[in-house]
Amino acid sequence: MKNFADLSEREVLAVAISSEEEDSRIYMTFAEDLAERYPDTAKIFEEMAEEERGHRHRLLEMYEKRFGAHLPPIRREDVKGFLKRRPIWLTKNLPLDTVRKEVETMELQAEQFYSKAAEQAQDVGVRRLLGDLAEEEKHHENLAIKLTGDILKPDIRAEEDRTRRRMFVLQYVQPGLAGLMDGSVSTLAPLFAAAFATHNNWQTFLVGLAASIGAGISMGFAEALSDDGSLTGRGSPWLRGITCGAMTALGGLGHTLPYLVPDSWPNAFWIATAIASIVVFFELWAIAFIRAKYMDTPFLQAAYQIVLGGAIVLGVGILIGGA
Repeated sequence: MKNFADLSEREVLAVAISSEEEDSRIYMTFAEDLAERYPDTAKIFEEMAEEERGHRHRLLEMYEKRFGAHLPPIRREDVKGFLKRRPIWLTKNLPLDTVRKEVETMELQAEQFYSKAAEQAQDVGVRRLLGDLAEEEKHHENLAIKLTGDILKPDIRAEEDRTRRRMFVLQYVQPGLAGLMDGSVSTLAPLFAAAFATHNNWQTFLVGLAASIGAGISMGFAEALSDDGSLTGRGSPWLRGITCGAMTALGGLGHTLPYLVPDSWPNAFWIATAIASIVVFFELWAIAFIRAKYMDTPFLQAAYQIVLGGAIVLGVGILIGGA
């Protein structure tokens, strides 16, 4: 994958052309899916698809004028920093609010792409075209926000996620949740393996501490280096990395700290293990709750995935430690 800053002007235009073509097809798919239920809204998506085709035509004219007929085979998936979107348009009978959220994300990403591209464009004509397209995509984003204003009931509209909430999820909740999941689950096996292998609280604490801090550093760097935020609007990569790393370490330390119970206490090992098990229980259910609240994952599905997975990892650690 290439960094956005490393793209040539030719590659920027090629990415923009392929993106506009794909977005126009996505909008037509939404229009077809909504045609029977919301015919007026379907017409709006048809108009947006036509505008995207118009954008592609203008970009293609500029590209051919500057670089000729051949387009390099580069797409937005080849550029570091683009949001990886779920292909929800492949699902039939989507709720209208789900469609609107996806359109908001698409148009926000397109606006940021054109704004950044215009800033680094050298040719005056290219810079002007990219700046105009950024403004037009911003209009689409505003249209998407207002799209269901006259269709959805007020009580449903009041509960919808707005753009600010979505960006909060992208910038903080996603990296924080990824870190919490990794820290809470990945450290279970080494911690409980050490606990049941040694029956020594202090030694177990040191293993858990090392695993938690090591996982936090690893996850923090992985998040910071995965996306520079220039196109996705996810904010500073280092802030996201710190958030992810801190939550990873916190997830591991939660069930590590109980092993600070002094070994001199009667039944110290079992007291610490019981407390750590209770902490693990609440950690896993908290993760399931956060996934259900912010990531649109059904609670029972999230609970099944997280709690069952965590229980399996916990059991593996105990079995290995007790062997």
